[in-house]
Amino acid sequence: MPVAFGFGVAVYFTAEHEPAWAAAAVTATGAATLAYCARRRPLAFPLLALAAAACAGFAIVALKTELIAHPVLERSAYGVKVTGFVEAREERARTDRIVVRVSKFEGGRVAQPPQRVRVSVRRGTAPLVGSFISFSARLNPPLKPLRPGGYDFARDLYFQRIGAVGFVTGSIATQPPPAPPDVRLRYASFIDGVREAIDKRIRAAASGDAGAIASALITGKRDAISDPVNNAMYVSSLAHVLSISGYHMAVVAGVVFFIVRAGLALVPGLASRRPIKKWGAVVALMAAACYLALSGAEVATQRAFIMTAIVLVGVMADRAALTLRTLAVAAIAVLLVAPEAVVHPSFQMSFAATLALVAAYERGMPWVAAGGNTTLSARVALWGGREVVALLFASLVAGAATTPYAAFHFHRIAPYGVLANLLAMPIVSAWVMPAGLAALVLMPFGFDAPLWRLMAAGIDWMVAVALWVTSLPGALGRVPAFGVGLLLLATAGLILVCLLRSRLRWLGAALVVVASALAAVTPRPDILLSDGAAAVAVRGPDGSLSAIKLGSDAFAIREWLAADGDARAPNDPKLGSGFACDDTGCVAELTGGAIVAVARSAQALAEDCGRAAVVITARSAPPDCASRVIDRDAVRGQGAMALYREDGQWRIEAARPRGISRQWASTTADGGDASRRVASPPRVRDATPREEDIELDD
Repeated sequence: MPVAFGFGVAVYFTAEHEPAWAAAAVTATGAATLAYCARRRPLAFPLLALAAAACAGFAIVALKTELIAHPVLERSAYGVKVTGFVEAREERARTDRIVVRVSKFEGGRVAQPPQRVRVSVRRGTAPLVGSFISFSARLNPPLKPLRPGGYDFARDLYFQRIGAVGFVTGSIATQPPPAPPDVRLRYASFIDGVREAIDKRIRAAASGDAGAIASALITGKRDAISDPVNNAMYVSSLAHVLSISGYHMAVVAGVVFFIVRAGLALVPGLASRRPIKKWGAVVALMAAACYLALSGAEVATQRAFIMTAIVLVGVMADRAALTLRTLAVAAIAVLLVAPEAVVHPSFQMSFAATLALVAAYERGMPWVAAGGNTTLSARVALWGGREVVALLFASLVAGAATTPYAAFHFHRIAPYGVLANLLAMPIVSAWVMPAGLAALVLMPFGFDAPLWRLMAAGIDWMVAVALWVTSLPGALGRVPAFGVGLLLLATAGLILVCLLRSRLRWLGAALVVVASALAAVTPRPDILLSDGAAAVAVRGPDGSLSAIKLGSDAFAIREWLAADGDARAPNDPKLGSGFACDDTGCVAELTGGAIVAVARSAQALAEDCGRAAVVITARSAPPDCASRVIDRDAVRGQGAMALYREDGQWRIEAARPRGISRQWASTTADGGDASRRVASPPRVRDATPREEDIELDD
């Protein structure tokens, strides 16, 4: 049922035009009615029930889209004056970011001002949550996919109810609010203040990366982790420790549950007459709720809390905690609250890993689930062998289940991920997290500093493991991008392997193998263009990409290199070696000897039309040009583009093909000048971030 429900949600996102929520609701109601009428038919009922679940998923996300409908900025706006409440702030490595609920919007000739904007500010100048501020800003539409088939940032921001992004120009002025903030904003301000206070206590007791990671585990603030350590955590497959999700929530709830139940068991009267196990589950649920609020309650953390809460409620109801049915209930609950999560990598990887682990423990290694009762297994368990084998098994299963999603979204795999998790996670589970929880309990009494330092010592071990694993040969496996169809095929294979009980489940393994083989031979584009052709990449005779920037779009080039399985950085001086440039334009050679020309002047355009296979220009090309032309009219409004040469013909894919009209997809071309800068007079507490920092944040 949750698989069918999620499939219906995914189908919704493939529609070219925004579906009518009323039609979707009527269809779902009709399908549910048919399923109910066929409830006594052994074949028709399950089929109709699955169809009803798929229709319900489609209807739920269509309804949510309608309920949260808000304006989205269609074109860049310069020098706008924004006034409103700060709803959230995020400290980052180079700049800070704030989300502002707009009360007043002036300038920019914007027909429908956005209700919320996210802007970058100079590091250390972000106002407190709940502040009523006024500032000037340059705002842009939410970022489109950086390549056809890439992640849609605008869709993600739409469901966060953010209608524009940009950066502050000049200073931020704090003003008296016209009305007191509402309850939600006061709560957010209180939680942000608590997080800030805890972060300062942790940093005072533990400095460097250990203190920064300790703060990330407790408060969700990840801004101070150095780039080398941050990269090492990703390469070693330990990055999941930095983002508060299912693992952290399970550890917090598990530690509290164990301590409460063990403490109550020391009282014979309670242990023999009262349901102390259920009492422990209640306290663990309360602790998990507090951890959710303290960590910032991001979307991934909310999903983790829902899953943990369902498990703990199962304990209270005397139901088995970790079963496929429990996982199914958790998945449906998450999708009802946040149906858009089905296309997010954290949701996919979290549920894939959990599904594989539960299925493997139930069927693959029953001795792990039930406990060994033989003499040999008991002896091994005394030495911790059973726990080591279980951890190794869990790392292998979870790593294999999440590999397709990591390859699809991040274009990389971690060959030594099992080794890193085997060496680091026991320390994190048994040392780091319990020490952090104890420090939180003792912090009001002033005895928390030694425990923060104890927590940091365990983190030092984890960092050492990450750096060592990163130094191993072949530590980072790069995977070229492949289509969403192959990801769906691999997902179907995983579901069949985990859910079916007969030998037919091995059909799922075959599907995964087929998907992997097809992904390895996926065609790669010959030419890539960013939105507005601000950057161009061409695949040369050696099979690698050469790229040039006509603006400042290094972010797109970084994504192209990652999607191509290329380890080079976007600022590599050799990256543009395939282009020959002068004042009028650039030319590059494709595989096979054809020429691609980037024309910057009318003179170059006239020359290139007679000799190049493809001409790329920001101008309007003459109608008699003999080359395949990608000009201003072609790129306007379509976002990033990819060109494939097939049998002497060119196939063009666009991130936003014409005719697509969704709530988060701007159909109006951005007419703003990308090179324009907004000058602001010097003021006290200037919040304008540097250009190179904005490039990384956006």
